Amino acid sequence: MYQFTIEPLFGSAGWQLAGYNIAFTNSALWMLITAVLLWMFMIGGMKRELVPGRWQMAVESFTGFIDGMLEANIGKAGRKYLPYIFSLFMFILFANLLGLMPFGVVGIHPFTFTSHFTVTGVLALMSFSIVLIVGFAKHGLKFFTLFVPHGTPWPMIPVIFPIELVSFLVRPFSLALRLFVAMMAGHLLLKVLSSFVIDGGNAGLVWGGVVALPAFVLMVGISALEILVAGIQAYVFALLSSLYIADAENLH
Repeated sequence: MYQFTIEPLFGSAGWQLAGYNIAFTNSALWMLITAVLLWMFMIGGMKRELVPGRWQMAVESFTGFIDGMLEANIGKAGRKYLPYIFSLFMFILFANLLGLMPFGVVGIHPFTFTSHFTVTGVLALMSFSIVLIVGFAKHGLKFFTLFVPHGTPWPMIPVIFPIELVSFLVRPFSLALRLFVAMMAGHLLLKVLSSFVIDGGNAGLVWGGVVALPAFVLMVGISALEILVAGIQAYVFALLSSLYIADAENLH
């Protein structure tokens, strides 16, 4: 579990603010790296050339993909959420992929901060806050009708309403938990398999062929799967956020 340890990079002494320690950690460093790389990716792809290059096409493709998802789920009103959902999707995607990069061969160990529930929880709370703000700002108290499905008989409302309300309040928890578990489980599995490869190889030729070689082949397959999971989890997080915002916009 050492790979998930959050460590202050410059010590923790003298980093107190209002009784809280705000030391700059490895998690914060990789968040900063992710944000900078995302910023560079966007700036490099916003040249608006008449004949777009591959970089510009990549940025436009991602933007068009998220725009199409928002229009399909929210409608024309979804366009105003494009900057947020696009940033959310790309930030999570870059974070997940950076955590899989083999920088360890040059002595740099990437930190997958999306494998921490505190990080995914804050991202989920941001989306949930937008849902609440939009819902009450646009519909007022009518927003509570979201918890009473259309056509519900009056005698059933006292039963259905609390169930729907609890289901709604659980959304940020499930949204954060899904990303956190997927990333943490994948990295744990790779760590376990790598220990089989190292220990099997050190045990001799026989154990190397019986244990280390199959574990290495499985590692390659799991690594490819993790790249796929990195993209899927970013998409799922963005998709569910857009669906929750669609509920606030349209009161489905």
